[in-house]
Amino acid sequence: MTDTIFRKILDGEIPCHEVFSDHRVLAFLDVNPLSRGHTLVIPREEAATMDQLSDEAAAALGRALPRICRAVQEVTGVKEYNILQNNGTSAHQVVMHVHVHIIPKPRAEEGLGIGWPASGIDHEDGAALAASLREAIAAG
Repeated sequence: MTDTIFRKILDGEIPCHEVFSDHRVLAFLDVNPLSRGHTLVIPREEAATMDQLSDEAAAALGRALPRICRAVQEVTGVKEYNILQNNGTSAHQVVMHVHVHIIPKPRAEEGLGIGWPASGIDHEDGAALAASLREAIAAG
């Protein structure tokens, strides 16, 4: 894996405003926040995308996220927030190390803004796709 900015933060080469740390996870304030309290949560394990992350590291992220979200809400006073996690450059990932954004949404014009170009599902295709996904999950 390449030497990312997050690896340098984990190694102590670059300082951060740490908000949480344990043996599997580090959380710190984003240096280019979309809103006050914008926090990044990263696994200590190196993996570029979520599918490459071990189950143990993913579980550690999952355990840490609610606690960090509650702290962000309490300290900022903002009750609404987005959780964002991108995988791959086409999905807008910039740093190739798994990371989760917690982005407070204090008002409409602040925080994360997104478009959601939804379309209807073809139910026949949906049934076949769901069956294929179940098989892939069962296979491991």
